[in-house]
Amino acid sequence: MDDWPGYDLNLFTYPQHYYGDLEYVLIPHGIIVNRIERLAKDIMKEKGHCDIMVLCVLKGGYKFCMDIVAHLKNTGQNSDRFVSIKVDFIRVKSYRNGHSMGEMQIIGGDDLSSLAGKNVLIVEDVVGTGRTMEVEVLRSNKYKPNMIKAASLLVKRTPSSDGFRPYYAGFEIPDLFAVGYTLDYNEYFRDRNHICMIKKHGKEKY
Repeated sequence: MDDWPGYDLNLFTYPQHYYGDLEYVLIPHGIIVNRIERLAKDIMKEKGHCDIMVLCVLKGGYKFCMDIVAHLKNTGQNSDRFVSIKVDFIRVKSYRNGHSMGEMQIIGGDDLSSLAGKNVLIVEDVVGTGRTMEVEVLRSNKYKPNMIKAASLLVKRTPSSDGFRPYYAGFEIPDLFAVGYTLDYNEYFRDRNHICMIKKHGKEKY
């Protein structure tokens, strides 16, 4: 909920150089892992009869993507049919100092012709306004894939949302700036396993 106070930082271990920079833990790592495993099972239940092309949006989506692919492969190994799972990467830069730059920079993925006729899963770390994911879905559609579904670890409840919702969502969170689990603030905090809320002091520091 919007007024959720989070988990006390004293319940967890984290590097001394981040002391004073974080407010609280929003989602502990263990809960993240469990939720991703469930998402992978849901994906395989719906799409396990066909090969999957995963398009990972860097940098923030990297860990979520690798973890969900690992669970997809584990689930697939226990099925009676081999499912090929391939991964490609693009990078979208849309934030600086925690604020949207208004204009998205898309790097990589210049030749996505391999998406043609494939079942595509676009994997993102956070859906806020929804514009980044919408651009990627439209861009990927030009290559005429068989199907496109979007998966995001986090979905923000924000008044600036254009209404886009990923087909697969891990957690819905308040309209706050979260860090950790490869989500960053100016490239810091990616190394935290837990998803945390950053303090004003942390933003000023980095």
